[in-house]
Amino acid sequence: MKTKPTSLTLLALQRFKKNKTGVFSFLYILFCGFIAVFCYLLSPDNTSNANQMNLEIHSKKPGFTIQMLTIPSEEKKQSFFNFIVNGKNTQNTEIPIESYTINDKEIEVVLFSESKNTAKTRSYPLSRFDKNISQYISTKKYYFGTDKYGRDFLSRMLIGTRISYFIGFIAVFISLIIGISIGAIAGYYEGKIDTFIMWLINITWSIPTLLLVIAITLALGKGYWQVFIAVGLTMWVEVARVVRGQILSAKQQQYVEAAKVLGFSDFRIIFKHILPNIMAPVIVISAANFAAAILIESGLSFLGIGAQPPTPSWGAMIKDHYSYIILGKAYLAVIPGLAIMSLVLAFMLIGNALRDALDVKN
Repeated sequence: MKTKPTSLTLLALQRFKKNKTGVFSFLYILFCGFIAVFCYLLSPDNTSNANQMNLEIHSKKPGFTIQMLTIPSEEKKQSFFNFIVNGKNTQNTEIPIESYTINDKEIEVVLFSESKNTAKTRSYPLSRFDKNISQYISTKKYYFGTDKYGRDFLSRMLIGTRISYFIGFIAVFISLIIGISIGAIAGYYEGKIDTFIMWLINITWSIPTLLLVIAITLALGKGYWQVFIAVGLTMWVEVARVVRGQILSAKQQQYVEAAKVLGFSDFRIIFKHILPNIMAPVIVISAANFAAAILIESGLSFLGIGAQPPTPSWGAMIKDHYSYIILGKAYLAVIPGLAIMSLVLAFMLIGNALRDALDVKN
């Protein structure tokens, strides 16, 4: 005979599994996380930041195919971990070509050109290549087309996932550390400490989030690490308010009174007894903060304050190509926009699913 689980965690997990939207969102978030970690393994252009520029083939439609001649250069030895983090360390030059002819001493290529009447030829000595020159000539397909600089748009999208995905983790991690600590102190000790912390929270709350992030970013400097820290430093307020309210209610419970009678320290009572029992609303608000962090980073990158070129970022990709919407190539701005929307929606839906699963009234 099967018995129903009595653990609150197992009950919440069962309720979450019944929410198909939440499960699908969770799987999608895991999928994006896999892409974020292994983006350089998955990208057709696995060079650092997928920054291989070929202005001759800029703004080509999805599915565009071209012959490519690779001019080799000396490559530095690179560990697998370094490749996963930074991409392939290479100075090879790619040249789009129409055709080529090989003779005894050199290879002569016809460079790709939109106008067939202005096509140019160029020659390269065979000494620059290894014995098998055919390995340096390949047919390259751009599944998402190319951006306005002639870079592989699919590779830029995949690598851009890393920025948008990890800003959520780092920003939420920073906000949880600050918010839980400050909220716990305010709720547990009350009095003047609570009054001061609430005054600080209200002051921070009154400043528009984007404006505060811009100010912190400008103070720390431009770059994606600075954005991660800046966003985290603005999101602790919501966490602190929720934790404070929950502790004010929880510290009236009998198990807290029993812990005090047993002589446990305030630190142990807060972090060992109270916090584990009030984490449900904190988890829900963290999911919402994930989504907010992605939107804020995208907005900063669109304004030019976030991740700096050539680092790919979905917000920066929209900024570079939003004018193409009226030029018949709207997909250059729509694709990163849909990526932002889908990831934000997934975090919001999983937040709603967690809220329903962790609700003890269900």
